[in-house]
Amino acid sequence: MILFPAIDILEGRAVRLYKGDKNKVTDYGDPVAFAEKWAEAGAGWLHVIDGVISEIKKRVNIRIQSGGGLRKVTDIRRRLDAGADRAVIGTMAVSDPDEFALAAYSFPEKIVAGIDARGGMLAVKGWTETTDISAAAFGKKCVRMGIRWALFTDISKDGAMQGVNLCETVRMQKETGLNVIASGGVSSLKDIENLKDSGVAGCVLGRSVYDGAVDLKEAIRLCR
Repeated sequence: MILFPAIDILEGRAVRLYKGDKNKVTDYGDPVAFAEKWAEAGAGWLHVIDGVISEIKKRVNIRIQSGGGLRKVTDIRRRLDAGADRAVIGTMAVSDPDEFALAAYSFPEKIVAGIDARGGMLAVKGWTETTDISAAAFGKKCVRMGIRWALFTDISKDGAMQGVNLCETVRMQKETGLNVIASGGVSSLKDIENLKDSGVAGCVLGRSVYDGAVDLKEAIRLCR
């Protein structure tokens, strides 16, 4: 299972948001310093939301999965040109399905479907809107388009340190056939072990590694 330490960037700082709420921010400091720290711990990937990708790539030999604010194919191209190895696409799939299809065609193997769920339904626009599309149905559509990876977030768990929603994460992978990267709620090595044992393809680590609840080196050893 691949671990993706997260670096969310707001106004040039590494932050964590509670359930995506920009009014509930914890500021951790220099994002590039954290990129170096996670790479030193053995991480092969980072999950970076917005900004400083090119600076990270200059200083750290690590692969980057990046999302946030990608609404057009040109946005994706700029993000990849900046050094991202994969781009996470969510809102575009609903707001502009033709553009989403073009992105999947234009960047094979580089598109990750961002599947954010609230009560089993797809949420978009920074989690501010819940659609009438089920998260699983959207995942199946992505597979038909040739997309192989998905970042699955249970919004109720994100940044809350309340444990990962294992049942919904495993169900998403089994029902859709996507390689699912779990995001939101991981609070302990046990959460990571449960995901690994359930066959989940990857896991994003946020507040748990910043606050020390999970030791990244130990987590990487566990997942080898």
